[in-house]
Amino acid sequence: MAVGDSAFFIALGIVGATVMPHNLYLHSSIVQSRQYDRSDERALKEASRYATIDSNVQLGFSFIINCLLLILGAALFFGKNPDDIGRFAQLYDALQDSTMVGAIASSTLSTLFAVALLASGQNATITGTLTGQIVMEGFINFRLPLWQRRMITRLIAIMPVVACIYWWGDKGDVVEKLLVYTQVFLSIALPISMVPLLYLTSSKKRMGKFVNCTPFIVLGWLATAILIVLNIQLIVETVRMLFN
Repeated sequence: MAVGDSAFFIALGIVGATVMPHNLYLHSSIVQSRQYDRSDERALKEASRYATIDSNVQLGFSFIINCLLLILGAALFFGKNPDDIGRFAQLYDALQDSTMVGAIASSTLSTLFAVALLASGQNATITGTLTGQIVMEGFINFRLPLWQRRMITRLIAIMPVVACIYWWGDKGDVVEKLLVYTQVFLSIALPISMVPLLYLTSSKKRMGKFVNCTPFIVLGWLATAILIVLNIQLIVETVRMLFN
């Protein structure tokens, strides 16, 4: 079995697609966007508390939805041939095939699946664009007119996809595998965002009274270390497969 077809590879792709490193910057910027008195410690605590509630509710809801989708997919397609449901087009057709998913099969179910994919893509596009704006304006003070920013970011995002479709457009499985590879890349890039975030928020010198508590520091670094080890293992397996 190729590395790209392994459960380990897919699992890291799920991690990258669910958390996404740029969302760490986006969630951090929510606090900055709130209107409150920066010199008032009480206002700072209140803003931090509401931002924590906001993030936890959103991430918790996202976690539940993703779990439900995985459980539903496993229940519907358990025992089926992966070659028959490995592509989006095949899944779309399977959801309206009673021999595949049973009595719930319908064209409505397939349409909802397609709409969910579209909504997921739009969500990733919006968060990526917002994060790019935050990084450009907040970190490097690089400002552009709105139309230029949208044009540049859209071209950077779309051109690689257009190139891949041009070269491999007649092979839908290749394009869909590219989507999985990009999700795994997000997983590999995730520690690059996690390490500085944990370092800064765990620094008493920089955060003062708002520094992370000890359990959060331990859990955060432990999760980062585990993810780094898994990513290294995946890279080693991929390189080994390429050379063998």
